[in-house]
Amino acid sequence: MKVRPRHNTDGIALLIAVIAVLVLSTLAAGLALSMKVESRLAFNANSETQLYWLGRSGVELARWILAQERCPYDSLNQIWAGGPGSDCETNGPLAGLSLDNFPVGAGTVSIKIIDLERKVNINTANGPEIQQALTLMGVDANDISVVADSIQDWIDPDDLPRVAGAESDYYQGLDPPYYAKNAPIDDLSELLLVRGVTPEMYYGGSATNHPPAFFQHKLGLGTRPGEVPNYPFGLKDVFTPISNGSININTADANVLQMLPGVDAVTAENIIKLRAGPDGVDGTEDDTPFVNAAGALQSAGVNPALAQQASRFVTTRSSTFEVHVTTQIGIEKREYVAILLRISPADIEVLSFYWK
Repeated sequence: MKVRPRHNTDGIALLIAVIAVLVLSTLAAGLALSMKVESRLAFNANSETQLYWLGRSGVELARWILAQERCPYDSLNQIWAGGPGSDCETNGPLAGLSLDNFPVGAGTVSIKIIDLERKVNINTANGPEIQQALTLMGVDANDISVVADSIQDWIDPDDLPRVAGAESDYYQGLDPPYYAKNAPIDDLSELLLVRGVTPEMYYGGSATNHPPAFFQHKLGLGTRPGEVPNYPFGLKDVFTPISNGSININTADANVLQMLPGVDAVTAENIIKLRAGPDGVDGTEDDTPFVNAAGALQSAGVNPALAQQASRFVTTRSSTFEVHVTTQIGIEKREYVAILLRISPADIEVLSFYWK
C-alpha cells in the first residue's frame, strides 16, 4: 500500500492570517487618518468662516470708533490712533476703550487704525515732491530724475515719456515684458514695477546686516562701488495711493513734513515738538495738537508767505484710514485689512476689505 505524505498547511494559513491582519490594520489606520483630516478640514473651514466674520466685526468696531470722534482735529493721542485719549474724549463713549483683544463671540479682535493723510498721495504728487522724498532718503543724484520722471510716466494717461522717464516702450524690452499702467496707482507696491525703483528704495534699509547708520548717506551723495544703499526710510513710508491729498500736520512724521513748501528738518522737528507737548513724545496725554494748520506752520517758524502757500496742502482732519484687524479663536489667527473713508463725522464707509 502506497502512503502519500501529508502536506503541512498550518504555516501557510498563519502567514495568510498575518497578512490579512496587516492589511486590515493599514486600512483601519488609513480610515482613521482620513477621518482625522476630514475633521480638521471641517474645523478649519468653520474657523475660517468665524475668523472672517470676526474680521468684519473688527472693521465695524473701527467704523464706530471713528464715528464717535468729536474733536475738531485728528491726532496721535486720540483713542482711534492707539493713544490714551484727548481732552474731547474724556467723558465720551470711547473713554477707557482698548483696541487690543476686544472680545467678540468666541474670539477676540485687535485693531490698529492708521490715517492715510499722514502720508503724501502718490497719485497727486508732483515732480518736486517726489524728488524731495528721494533726496531725503539719500538716493543717488543720478537716479533721482529717472525715478521721479518714471513714477509720473507710470501714472499719467499718455504714452509720452518724460526726459528721464519711461513708458511702455521701455518696459516691453524687459524680461518678462509688460506695459506702463498709465493710470493711478491702486496698490503702492506697483512702484516696484517702475523703472529705477529698487526693493531697498521701496522698503527702506538695505540687504546688509550692518546697523542702520553704517552705510547711511544723505543729499544724493551716492554710494561707493559695490556698496549696497541703506536708506533711512522707504517710499512706502512717505507715500500712499489713497488719501484726500492733504497732509495731516498732527500725524505726519518729520520726513513727510519736509515735503511741504518751506519746511526743512529744523522746522519739521519744531512742528513735532509743538504738537507733542511738554514731554516731547507724540501720542501721550500731554499732546497739544494743532487746530489750525496754517497757524501751525507759522508758529513753527515757516515764513508767512510760504506758510500761506503750504496751507493748501495741510490739514488737521483726516478722512481716509487703513485698518488692520487681527482676529483670534483659540490658536487660530488671521489679519485683515480695510480702507475706510470718512464722508461725514458719522458716515464712515468701507472702500475695501481683504485678508492680508
